[in-house]
Amino acid sequence: MPFSDNVTELTYDHKRLIIVGTAHVSQRSVDEVREVIEQVRPDSVCVELDKTRHDALVDEARWRKLDIFQVIRQKKVLMLMASLALAAFQRRLGDKLGVKPGAEMLAALQKAKEIDAQVVLADRDIQATLKRTWAALSLWNKARVAALLMVALTSKEEITEERIEELKERDTLNETLQEFAEALPQVKEPLIDERDRFLISSIREAPGETVVAVVGAAHVQGMVSNLEATVDRDALSVIPPAPWSRKLLKWILPLIVIGAFYFGFRQHEGETLERMIYAWVIPNAVLAGILALVAGAKPLTVLLVSLASPITSLNPTIGAGMVGGLVEAWLRKPTVADCERVSEDSTTLRGIYRNAFSRVLLVAVLSTIGSALGAYVGATWVVLLL
Repeated sequence: MPFSDNVTELTYDHKRLIIVGTAHVSQRSVDEVREVIEQVRPDSVCVELDKTRHDALVDEARWRKLDIFQVIRQKKVLMLMASLALAAFQRRLGDKLGVKPGAEMLAALQKAKEIDAQVVLADRDIQATLKRTWAALSLWNKARVAALLMVALTSKEEITEERIEELKERDTLNETLQEFAEALPQVKEPLIDERDRFLISSIREAPGETVVAVVGAAHVQGMVSNLEATVDRDALSVIPPAPWSRKLLKWILPLIVIGAFYFGFRQHEGETLERMIYAWVIPNAVLAGILALVAGAKPLTVLLVSLASPITSLNPTIGAGMVGGLVEAWLRKPTVADCERVSEDSTTLRGIYRNAFSRVLLVAVLSTIGSALGAYVGATWVVLLL
């Protein structure tokens, strides 16, 4: 039986490589994955998963194992919120179409087991992908991505199954990717281009003479174009250290403020220093407290975030968001049930506020943003008083 246009067949070093391009919430993709693997009966089945995402896909109890205090202490709140936003967007599509996100990957895993084919987790570690993507962004583009994630999290746009299948067509996909590259090329490189190279390299090295690979349709063209390319997967997995300029930037604002305090005290015999302290403390406390309130923080959390912000803004190693998140987690005490429901609840803004787990994350994020805004306003005010 001939393959559909969603299936690309390649030859590499005497190997037969069959790439199935899928839409991640499409029943047609699920059926096609099963049919191709059954027809070809390959030696290996490669899936667009790393170990973390594989375990999350097959272990539905994963959320109950998550320690929110550790998430906050290890400064992984933003990463987790981004993951929830993307998962929520896919879940909404899946609920509408009756297909669980990742169902085509599960189908590939199950079919590989049935025919006794070797499973290859072909994608790069998700933490490396997210951190390389985040590291590549400027401060302005980080704000843009955060805004896009919030839109994805709360969007009520109706998307039909026909529209999803349309996105799999190569012409439409190329046009979409081109627009994406022009709008935010810093994201496209680590999020798509690097993974195209990583995926095709993993697939080329999969055991056996015949290999079926199941990947998102967005990756197919890039993988094909890199079929003969030399790829260093270890290099693509390295998380680049923050440049010294970025590390220095974290200390510039505190040093400016402390220097202003010193000169204000020395030149005006303490009279201006008092005004400077008020200029620093008030915007820090007020803006951090207001955004903690917007997040629905408890009164004690709001108070402690307001008190902490003027201090933590002078110390880049700890943030008001960490203080707010830890206090809110201690007060709300998210339960196992909250953790299990967080993926479902995160599909709506009301659900985020209702779920104790996601509420704690929201408090941590908005407290951080409020404290950062307060620090910039306060620093400007302090300098103007010199």
